[in-house]
Amino acid sequence: FYGDQSNRSDQRRCKTCDQSIPKVIEKRVKMAVYKETIEVKSHGKTPTYIDITKDVRRVIEESGIQNGICAVISPHTTCSVFFEEFCHDYNEDGDEFLQEDLNNVLAKIIPDHVSKDQYVYPGEEHYKAVESWPNAEDYLPGGDRTALFNGDAHLKSTLLGSSETFEVDNGKLGVGTTGYVYFADFDRTRPRTRKCKIIVLGE
Repeated sequence: FYGDQSNRSDQRRCKTCDQSIPKVIEKRVKMAVYKETIEVKSHGKTPTYIDITKDVRRVIEESGIQNGICAVISPHTTCSVFFEEFCHDYNEDGDEFLQEDLNNVLAKIIPDHVSKDQYVYPGEEHYKAVESWPNAEDYLPGGDRTALFNGDAHLKSTLLGSSETFEVDNGKLGVGTTGYVYFADFDRTRPRTRKCKIIVLGE
């Protein structure tokens, strides 16, 4: 380029094609960040699916941010956050039909962890590490090593992912009518209280 670029002039021209270069308009936007952590309860024994769509919508509204993105994140290694259609029908366990279908599909490729020889995880060094934790009793009650038979939950979480990102459009969650946000806990070893982080960024 040649010409006086310091004053962002309309007269700048390209050296190669001699075409004029449009004036560059610089717009600086002050971004805001709003964060909230919610708690959910999982029941153990089977995967737990929790509809958190209302919480996500509420946090976006309370943030005051009109346009930007919303990240929904699980900090747990056996949990996932995913976006799916609300299908209206439930099975006898209270799971939506698509969730039952998901369980059936995942069971074919990642069977429930029920024996020590089924998965390489957990290894001896991992057991030793957990046994050294101040709250080891929470993870190995009474020294029961089978309480760590949750390798399937780790793999399912890895496969589905631990977060989702959505558009914030005019202060609302930018999804369709039947698009819902779900928190899933695949760890069947015991009931737990889980955390989910909702972060809104924008203007």
